[in-house]
Amino acid sequence: MGEWKNGTFGCFANIGICVITYLAPCYTAGKNAESVGESCVLYGCLSMLGCVGLWSMTTIRGKTREAKGIDGSYTNDLLLIWFCTLCSLVQERLEWEGISGGQAMARE
Repeated sequence: MGEWKNGTFGCFANIGICVITYLAPCYTAGKNAESVGESCVLYGCLSMLGCVGLWSMTTIRGKTREAKGIDGSYTNDLLLIWFCTLCSLVQERLEWEGISGGQAMARE
């Protein structure tokens, strides 16, 4: 299995995605869902609904991992979405955009 091209805190590999996510995380959540073949509007709206949002973003992150051959687990995805929502959404979006290079702060 592979790894993410960007670290969890590698948000600044693309400043545009970072800014959009911090201003409208539901947009990035929807675009991530669209990348795995789900409804952009539905999952964008679901992402704003507390526990339902956690479930929907975790589900999409799992589908992203499967599609990209990235190792991980549902529990790890859930914890990342819960505690680092914006960074994990950016990491996922960067994976779909094919952008690499933003490493985790701990790796520098």
